[in-house]
Amino acid sequence: MLSRLGPCFPCRRRRAEEHSSERGDHLLSGTTMRNETDGVKQNCLLSVFSFCCTPEAPTSNPAATDGHPPPTEQEEPPNESLAYEQTLEKKLFCEAGRLLIAREERLFGEIQEPEAPTGHQAEVTELADCRRVLLDLVLQTLRLSLDPGEAGAAAALASAVKAVEQEEAQDRLWDQRGRKPPVWRPCAWKEVHDSTLRGLVEERMDNPSTPPSAVQAGQSSVQVDVCAMGRQMKEDLLQVASVVRSCYPPETNICHLYIQAYHRTFSARLRKIADFGLEDKDCTFLLRWVNEYYPLVLQKPQMAGEMDVAALGKLLPEELLKPLEDQYLSRREEELTTFGGRILEDAKDKWNKGEEPTREDGCFVSPVSYDIIQLINEMVTSAEKVVGDLQKAQTITRQLKGIMHRFKIFQSDVIKKNKASSRPVVKAHLGCIEQFRDFLNTKRHLFTEEVGKDCLLVLTDMKLSAQAYLLKPVHQVLKPEYRKLGTSGWLNKNLFNRLLVGIEEELQGLQGSIGSCHQELLGKLHQEVTVEYVRRLLKGAKLKNEEQQAKACNTVRDNAESLYKLFLKMGSEDVWLKDILTKIAEVLRLQDLPAIQIQVASLGADHPDLSEKQLSALLKLKTNLSKADRRTVTDVLSVTREEWSTAGGRGAARAFFSEVRVK
Repeated sequence: MLSRLGPCFPCRRRRAEEHSSERGDHLLSGTTMRNETDGVKQNCLLSVFSFCCTPEAPTSNPAATDGHPPPTEQEEPPNESLAYEQTLEKKLFCEAGRLLIAREERLFGEIQEPEAPTGHQAEVTELADCRRVLLDLVLQTLRLSLDPGEAGAAAALASAVKAVEQEEAQDRLWDQRGRKPPVWRPCAWKEVHDSTLRGLVEERMDNPSTPPSAVQAGQSSVQVDVCAMGRQMKEDLLQVASVVRSCYPPETNICHLYIQAYHRTFSARLRKIADFGLEDKDCTFLLRWVNEYYPLVLQKPQMAGEMDVAALGKLLPEELLKPLEDQYLSRREEELTTFGGRILEDAKDKWNKGEEPTREDGCFVSPVSYDIIQLINEMVTSAEKVVGDLQKAQTITRQLKGIMHRFKIFQSDVIKKNKASSRPVVKAHLGCIEQFRDFLNTKRHLFTEEVGKDCLLVLTDMKLSAQAYLLKPVHQVLKPEYRKLGTSGWLNKNLFNRLLVGIEEELQGLQGSIGSCHQELLGKLHQEVTVEYVRRLLKGAKLKNEEQQAKACNTVRDNAESLYKLFLKMGSEDVWLKDILTKIAEVLRLQDLPAIQIQVASLGADHPDLSEKQLSALLKLKTNLSKADRRTVTDVLSVTREEWSTAGGRGAARAFFSEVRVK
């Protein structure tokens, strides 16, 4: 039963003067009692207990007691030594301590000067020896408390804890008595208890019991050491929470003591490691323990609420953390730039070989955006865990603008060389651009504000460039039909149908982008056709009378409706473009000046980019309007624009007339 607590209990007879030294030496030793060759044997338990607890026979000189009769056999029951032996065998340290305190009270409780009764000095010496044995057993029990317990281990620990509390209470009692206590008082077992546990923590962290199978292949010595210490700490704290805690009164807050001890010890060990230059993998591993793994250990449900984790602080001070963080973040930033560049190079190599992008559901797609987005998302998310700070993690995306610029240069090269595979590649790029934009807008927390804005500007330029490249051939085909708009033949013949047929034929060649990108491309074409229509109309033939103006109004309305239906059939739903043409048609039809002013005010309010020059060109088509009348109408536009600007509505308006060039 006592094999784990020590080979024997050699309460040897010693001279009283050997114990007149200070109390701390034998209390803080913490070493297991060793066997001696001075006649004390390991199997002599009964004689030892009897020797420790049976009083000596009185001396023949009664004067030596200074008038106080020594304890007799009647004062100590015959079974006391047997009871003491049984308490130790059963690891009932609290009961054993109670017996020793009772003996102490019999010897000193009523004696004014403890050193005076020389007749009791031998018993005082024996009592001190027995106390030393009990303390050693208590400390050994404490040292075993973090090991997976055998049967009765928890009860033994609880008894040892109570023994410590008893001794603390006895210390306080002697302090209240106001006279000189025995040499071992105050014994300060609580201090010895705390220092023993702190020493136990340091010993276990210096010699962690990591099974070989737990060491992963390829781990460096630093990773093995840190992982072993971390695993030992985790297992021990769980043992404290599940077993040890129940052996202590709640007010002792034993979990708090252990957590602080492990934090202090683990921190000291990691500081020594961090003081040396670390390779990138070791640097990352150390940071993950500081910012990710260690907080998770303390947040285990078993230890929830035991301590304010934030109050503990970081395992490493800022002066050691910052160089490690800088090393890690710099490396990750380089990796993002390198891997992002490789993704673009792979796409460029395929284009140089004449390969078309793959198709999904009939649409050209490129892996560029998906791969880079996954790369950024993974890197920033993991960096936040490693350094424990999102703002610091965001810094690795500083080179993202450079990656976007390289993507833009690649697309410009594709457009410039205009190979057979260029149009499919650009159509695929439209999908990439949209995915990048969605990513930058929905995952703003992964970037600094500056990086996000810069990248969005680059992507906007790329989208406009791609759309212009894809639509340019369409406008070249439609140019002959554009020239007929606004002419006298346009009013008298159904020339617009030929333009519609041409548009429909060209729309087939624009297919190949993903759905939303194709719809946006159609909307862009719809707007550009409408812009060209208005531009040709404003410099077209003059409408000399009310009849021609009414006919022009009907023609513009019909054209607007036909154009809208065509693009609606193909997937564009930009009805606002039809409304522009309809309002222009109304200006052509109206003859009453106030009515014209109202219509112009409505058009100007909806489209503040309508200039006085463009409005003047429109009004000049109505040759029956005088110069003064035109001036009156354009003044309304100025007032409308000023009111709209004051109301702060500029951001909500769609630009249209700014694209209409008028000489």
